Amino acid sequence: MTKKGKQSLALGVAAVLAVPLLAAGRPQDTADLVLRNGRVVTVDPAQPEAQAVAIKGDRIVAVGTDADVLRLIGPKTEVVDLAGKLAIPGFIESHGHFLDLGHAKMILDLTKARSWDEIVAMVAAAAREAEPGAWITGRGWHQERWQQTPEPSVDGVPLHAGLSRVSPANPVLLGHASGHAAFANAKALELAGITRDTANPPGGEIIRDAQGNPTGLLRETAQQLVGALMEKAQAGRDPRIIEAEQRRQVELAGREALSKGVTSFHDAGESFAAIDFLKRLADEGKLPVRLYVMVRYETNEAMAAKLAQYRLIGHGQQFLTVRSIKRQIDGALGAHGAWLLAPYDDLPGSTGLTLEEPADLRRVLTLALQHGYQVNTHAIGDRANREVLDLYEEAFRTAPEKKDLRWRIEHAQHLHPADVPRFARLGIIASVQGVHATSDGPWVIKRLGSERARSGAYLWRSLLDAGAVIANGTDTPVEDVDPIASFYASVTRRLADGSAFFPEQRMTREEALRSYTLSGAYAAFEEDLKGSLTPGKLADIVVLSKDILKIPEAEIPSARVVLTILGGQVRWRSPA
Repeated sequence: MTKKGKQSLALGVAAVLAVPLLAAGRPQDTADLVLRNGRVVTVDPAQPEAQAVAIKGDRIVAVGTDADVLRLIGPKTEVVDLAGKLAIPGFIESHGHFLDLGHAKMILDLTKARSWDEIVAMVAAAAREAEPGAWITGRGWHQERWQQTPEPSVDGVPLHAGLSRVSPANPVLLGHASGHAAFANAKALELAGITRDTANPPGGEIIRDAQGNPTGLLRETAQQLVGALMEKAQAGRDPRIIEAEQRRQVELAGREALSKGVTSFHDAGESFAAIDFLKRLADEGKLPVRLYVMVRYETNEAMAAKLAQYRLIGHGQQFLTVRSIKRQIDGALGAHGAWLLAPYDDLPGSTGLTLEEPADLRRVLTLALQHGYQVNTHAIGDRANREVLDLYEEAFRTAPEKKDLRWRIEHAQHLHPADVPRFARLGIIASVQGVHATSDGPWVIKRLGSERARSGAYLWRSLLDAGAVIANGTDTPVEDVDPIASFYASVTRRLADGSAFFPEQRMTREEALRSYTLSGAYAAFEEDLKGSLTPGKLADIVVLSKDILKIPEAEIPSARVVLTILGGQVRWRSPA
């Protein structure tokens, strides 16, 4: 019985795996890839655990014991010895920004800055290398992560003088970690025509100092006063250069996602033009992960005209689906943009910002019902969540014949307790980001007060106990796309100082895994294709260095992705 031609990958085992082959096996009956000798957690209640998985083409053909898959191993079968490691379904990022993730790798990364001075120094270095007039951009700063509040400041954020001094000839725009605010220098403000006399745009705010002058901080829609100018300047470049940059963004985003075990990615909003670009890549077979793209940035008129032609299900061998619309009714809690039922504790004159009027959103819901689209609405504050639940319920009453709509609320971060049962009753999916709770935890009480935070912030346990479906993610590049970090936050709610942020709202490990796999698939109408290791489903699998379902809680963050398998192909392998 020959072993010639058999390929093997050994995880922690140097020797080539020796497995006797079934002499009578025909090549057409054998698997292309077999994973054996592991702990396989399937997230399939019909067969929760196994030792081995066999794959043919892009599909799982068998799940069971090593003996069960032995007959499927042929001369050309690639065999992976898991050496006892954990294999689970590929992680599904249920709310991120795919092209933005790639773009974030191409600009200044401000996520690690622990002071405003560090950021100014980074911009100064970039300005020394930049051509005069060229834009300098970055993202990821957060004033709550700085070691001290800069002075002078307004709302904990500095004035633009220091930034303007180091970059007088180059406009600068630096995005907040949340994506709901940005900071501009004097040159950028000048080019955008923003002065002390410029009125706040609807749904936005130009922050001003005591004399009424713009500080440089732009909240919510006010960002677009500068952002649109920058985008116009960028769009005037050679189209070939623009497309090359877009392809680079996709490459970088895909590499980052696959290295973290993400095989499917719910992209929370792209324009029709961006969808055209992604469709071209899907046709070329060059999408690195499976994308579930939400339509965004389009007028109601444009959607009325084009939604039907843009609806795609499993295009490009299950790599691109477009069947949902993303809207945004409020901003972020960190930037005081979340729409609250009562004023902020640390900004008593404000209840946040309304970014989309309910009447406009009502028209979007009608379009979605007409064209068979899911609706996924960003709502963070308790007032925003209540308004969206009310609008969804009203829309459902107008179309009682429509079933299994699976409309979603993206983030659902701060809820009034009375609204929690409505998610399950209405069939609304809560698309949450586990890591947001621990990232935001140090300052949530400052924004909401202790009682409102306790009763309403990140109510995962309450939602699950009420029967709601939770899909998990990171909102990358707001946070690292790493599912293990979000899984850890979901099951521990452990802050950096070791304390737990309202631990009574934790998920169990099994619930957290489901939120990142089968529930994510359900949230995209794809549970028949992915989310569990079940024969017939797509062979999207992740192998981890440690068993995150069993190891001590404190060890979970040290787990790493060993292999990422997408459509039966090993797409990422740990260098270690």
